[in-house]
Amino acid sequence: MSPAKRHSLHLDLPTTRAEELPQVAALFLIQFDIKAGYTIAWQRSIPGLDIKDSVEYKSLPSGLHHVQEDTVYFVHNDEYAGISSFVKRAAEESERNAVMLAVGALIPLSYGRLGKSWRHVDRLQTLANQLLNEPANHEPLEEFWRDHQLHQDDETISPISGEASPSALKEKRRRAKSSPIGQPRTRNRAVSSASALAPPGQTLSAHHPARSLSTFLDTFGPLVFPLYRAALLRKRILLLGQAPVEVTCHFVYNISILSTLPSALHTLLPLSPLPTRLRPLFSVGVHDMPTLTTGSRNSTPQDNLAAEGQAYGWVACTTDSILGTKDHLYDTLVILPAPASPGTEIQSNRTWPRIQNEQVANVKATQRDLRRYRMLRQDLRSYYPSSWRPPSSSQQATERYTDTPDPQNDTAPLLPLPTDPDPPPPEPDQTDILEAQSWSALAYNSFIWWASAGERRSDREEENEYDSSLLAHLGPVDTPSPGRSRGRRGSGESREEEEEEEEEGEGVQGVGFEMALIGYFHRLTVLMLRTLSDIVDDASEDGSVYGLHGSADDGDDDDDDDDRDQGGRQGEEIVVEADDMTRMGLDMWSQNDRAFVVEAVEFYWGRKAVVRRGRVECCGVRV
Repeated sequence: MSPAKRHSLHLDLPTTRAEELPQVAALFLIQFDIKAGYTIAWQRSIPGLDIKDSVEYKSLPSGLHHVQEDTVYFVHNDEYAGISSFVKRAAEESERNAVMLAVGALIPLSYGRLGKSWRHVDRLQTLANQLLNEPANHEPLEEFWRDHQLHQDDETISPISGEASPSALKEKRRRAKSSPIGQPRTRNRAVSSASALAPPGQTLSAHHPARSLSTFLDTFGPLVFPLYRAALLRKRILLLGQAPVEVTCHFVYNISILSTLPSALHTLLPLSPLPTRLRPLFSVGVHDMPTLTTGSRNSTPQDNLAAEGQAYGWVACTTDSILGTKDHLYDTLVILPAPASPGTEIQSNRTWPRIQNEQVANVKATQRDLRRYRMLRQDLRSYYPSSWRPPSSSQQATERYTDTPDPQNDTAPLLPLPTDPDPPPPEPDQTDILEAQSWSALAYNSFIWWASAGERRSDREEENEYDSSLLAHLGPVDTPSPGRSRGRRGSGESREEEEEEEEEGEGVQGVGFEMALIGYFHRLTVLMLRTLSDIVDDASEDGSVYGLHGSADDGDDDDDDDDRDQGGRQGEEIVVEADDMTRMGLDMWSQNDRAFVVEAVEFYWGRKAVVRRGRVECCGVRV
């Protein structure tokens, strides 16, 4: 079993058993002392786990005193997921006018993504509010610890020694799971392969981070695509925002899960160790600077991270603005706008996030990204988010259906369509976050229309059809690129990996919107990287450096010769044609998209690449 396959970010469909609460390795109460600052007022932990001088800073990031309550996620020592529930109330002037505390827990990451710590949110919030009124009464904490503490003699033993590490614990739990008749239990289908098969009317658990995916999409708009591409390149991505941080922590989860490499790609990418997922660090602060220095693609990956498929890159969020000035700590900085007040509608002049990297001070989405985003938003309207509930039976007659079936219409649906539960807000102005359309692109589109006398089917129509096909969840995630003549096909998941992913699954039920969005990005990942894999393989087999649809040159095109000679001798570089860019869903006119392809080929295959620009030719003459 490849170590790179050990963890997965798939959201799995539900089992019939009740939601299981993960056991906790540590429980703690943090209070604000007017002289000493944040201190651990009460704690319990398994033997050998030291939480002092760590969790009090991670649980209460800067600026949290500006909000009344919040939930914070973090990672402790790469072995535990941390969760903290913060509350505040007004107090006497002697207490600086406020009482602030947080109740938090550490949960082994061997339970799954974030240790499934979100299942404890309700109980931790209740404890925090109880202690806010009776700070000296620790009995509720003692009771919670007795009910949920991690016992070394249990099946889920503490991951302290090598034999009880998270990976060993996971393997033990995987072997132990069996059906009542003694046969190995098989995993329910994951979102990547069968999300459309979920029974209707079922939802994600209440505090699952994936429930924020619709907010994530609305917050970033078309910028979600350049951010996703940075995550695919396993950049170190830092989100800089303000309190509250719960939604920002959810965004970290979303970026990591959307950029996961589907298993269909694992045998196609020669990079070793293969970073199958982007390492999520969640909330970080100045005390985490040593951790942030890790993960650079220019450094040797740590063995433990390489074994977990997280060799390169990370994604984290912070409220410490000073980290934004330390550009050696990150590759991509995302500056989030101030959170909107509750009930505030999206305005046309809203502020978009700002993405920066070492090459570009303000990364923008391409015109292709904008078209893809609009099509995605339109198609996602047929999927319901987990927060939606169908109307009651008394409302169904007047609210549930928008259309009346026409018995004379053979193309009408057999059942009327339900009303859109949450119509998307009006799109704000996107001019500031978009690359301007190039004169070359404008000339190309005009020329194509003129040359065909207006009868040629536009490239935009083909784009829209293929973008919509990425949401068709009846097939496997490894959607082949159009026009591809060869390449591996298959379900994309082995039985062994299916069983492993059951360990990471969150017991979700029919998450239409969330599954659709995750599956969309996973298919887009396969589309791009499989197309590049075919180009590299073709070049390696026939000795050429042309793309899938390239042809041998007769030597008359000096510009093409210059492209092939740039950066090395002919035969050493991979040439990606403009048509290949289009097939990958990228903008052949965008310099940033061409740079992405060059960097992707170098990162995953260790090869140099040249991307041909789009061009217009008339009678063999470039216009």
